[in-house]
Amino acid sequence: MVSVPNDQGTLLPGTWRPLRLATLVRLRWLAVAGQTAGLLFVALGLGFPMPLPQCLGLVAFSVLLNLWLIFRFGAGHRPTAAVATAQLAYDLAQLGGLLALTGGLQNPFSLLLLAPVSVSATTLPQRSTFILAAVAIAIASIVAVWHMPLPWDPEERIVFDRVYVIGIWVSLLCGVTFIAAYTNRVAHEARQLADALGATELALSRHEQLSALDGLAAAAAHELGTPLSTIALAAKEMRPDIPPGPLAEDVDLIISQTARCRAILAKLRNLGADGGDPFVAVPFGELLAEVARPHQGLGKTIEIATETAAGPDPVFRRNVGLLYGLGNLIENAVHFAKSRVVIDAGWDKVAITLTITDDGPGFPPDLITRLGEPYLTTRARDAESSEAGAGGLGLGIFIAKTLLGRTGARLSFENVALEGGAQAKIVWPRKVIETQKPADF
Repeated sequence: MVSVPNDQGTLLPGTWRPLRLATLVRLRWLAVAGQTAGLLFVALGLGFPMPLPQCLGLVAFSVLLNLWLIFRFGAGHRPTAAVATAQLAYDLAQLGGLLALTGGLQNPFSLLLLAPVSVSATTLPQRSTFILAAVAIAIASIVAVWHMPLPWDPEERIVFDRVYVIGIWVSLLCGVTFIAAYTNRVAHEARQLADALGATELALSRHEQLSALDGLAAAAAHELGTPLSTIALAAKEMRPDIPPGPLAEDVDLIISQTARCRAILAKLRNLGADGGDPFVAVPFGELLAEVARPHQGLGKTIEIATETAAGPDPVFRRNVGLLYGLGNLIENAVHFAKSRVVIDAGWDKVAITLTITDDGPGFPPDLITRLGEPYLTTRARDAESSEAGAGGLGLGIFIAKTLLGRTGARLSFENVALEGGAQAKIVWPRKVIETQKPADF
């Protein structure tokens, strides 16, 4: 699986970030330094007999490989998954060769067979990790049977029981399997969460930019109003002094077009009147009507019911994240509803509650407990169906949960009946809403 962006330039779930070649080279330099120091210490420091030239030859081959990679591609190069997998497979093979020359699994450094698999599990796709895990297991199995004696004092006899060697082999097998399965899964979920949060921030940023256009248009209308009025006034004062003819017609045209421009500017000034300012306080009922309005007329009935027995509507600060989060939940309900969506709001002195219920097939029972996780979806992927490339990628509910969570809300999901009917429930502590300032959103 390669790191390929979609049409909006965002990475699809399950993708990976290619490592820089410099990272792989540095890890190999570290291995070279450690192997060289260990070999020289055993051979020269302890004086144990061992095939030192052959071992140093394997280490020298790693040195040559590093130098060739750096001069051929450069430290900033990012190799493909296949090339990175091949390099880590070489590291396993080189380490296996050293182990075969120095005692096989009896060598305590056989534990280092886990290192390349660990690097792959945290950085490479799952397929690459499984390939390297298979290579590591194969090498461990080979050197467990075919290997030269462990370097040791020739005056002392050291014998390892076969059961002990089998135990080391089993421990390596368990370690490789655990790293390949569990560590890779954890790293994959971490990448998914980072991708999803990035998509959320991108979607929110784009929505904020659209909201800011209202204020920008109103400001432009205000600035252009004065010179336009001056032009219109000057043209009207000139008109009585100009005799009938082509020049008079041109002046009349200027007057009519300035009137048209003033009408357009008046519309631009009113763009912010319907809630363009993200820091305007608004009653809860009006906020829900505003969020639901874009989804009216799509062939589904949207009913909004508010509980007024507990007093007047609580006042929310209109915020782009709040609007976007609620809009995502309503859009999701409208998409799956057969004919009807009910938005029910209620409040008391402690909490403000909102439920969004549709008459569709409901949430899949096996997914209810996981709703809100990134990239969890039952829709076909369609990168062009929504902002930030989130359409069809299972980011709608994740984005809604993330943005509404910033306002202090808690979300839960359930089916209202066995035959279906999905319901999203949002609860805000009332004291949080009443004490929040615009900057809190």
